[in-house]
Amino acid sequence: MSARANTLKEEGNRHFQDGDYKSAEVLYGKAIQQDSRNPKLFTNRAITRIKLQSWESCIDDCLHSIELDRNNMKGYYYLAQAQLALNHPNEALESAQTAYQQCLETESSSTRNASQLVLQAKKEKWEAKERERIRKRSELLAELEHGLQRMKEFELGNVEFRHKDRGDLTELREERQEVEDISRQKIEELRSIFALADPQNLALRQVPSHLIDNISFNIMHDPVLTKTGHSYDRCTILEHLKRSPTDPLTRETLTVGDLRPNLALKQACAEFLEGNGWAVDY
Repeated sequence: MSARANTLKEEGNRHFQDGDYKSAEVLYGKAIQQDSRNPKLFTNRAITRIKLQSWESCIDDCLHSIELDRNNMKGYYYLAQAQLALNHPNEALESAQTAYQQCLETESSSTRNASQLVLQAKKEKWEAKERERIRKRSELLAELEHGLQRMKEFELGNVEFRHKDRGDLTELREERQEVEDISRQKIEELRSIFALADPQNLALRQVPSHLIDNISFNIMHDPVLTKTGHSYDRCTILEHLKRSPTDPLTRETLTVGDLRPNLALKQACAEFLEGNGWAVDY
């Protein structure tokens, strides 16, 4: 990195730490102009754009950083966050899984965060499929949800218009989030009402997070417990230990001898699958 680019980056870091994300974004941009082949500068600006909720611009930065360095874990990690914010769970899941695999390969301290991001993306992908299934069951529900979505977009447009010349990004983000939260609550209430009317077909199907393996992200069939209290499916943790003798989430030393059957969790998984056959496709 050139001396000028490094100076601009350090100045951007100080503004970022102070919460002045707009100034940090500008400074990282100037650093990129000085050294456009440095992937870390793009990921620095990407995380700043996440703070600013500039999702499309964040994605552009992440893709640039990945093009420069295919092993840039942060590029995939930030990319997944932006894709989730734009309601693209399929793409987000692929990006998050890549970040997670790179964390495992490098024994990164970010493994736990990447794991949680994969679970979030997988959950949102599943819920999108569920919403589509439910909508197909009820045309009226689909029409009402579409109306609420259009109302939300109208309100977001009003928020943007009111803040067009104010320059107060914190207030803008807070009002955006309030509109998103109110809309999400209305849609959830609407679905709950329809689910009560037809629980067999219109209730949202979900898999409890404690039944999901943190390596494969599937429902566990033969869970084992580590000395740190984490549970994994036996086959996936054994495969992991062939590559690295560590707990994937804590990075503490772990051997096959440290594993113990988690019989209570195994029974819970079996009972859930027995009553929810659809969950095998989760």
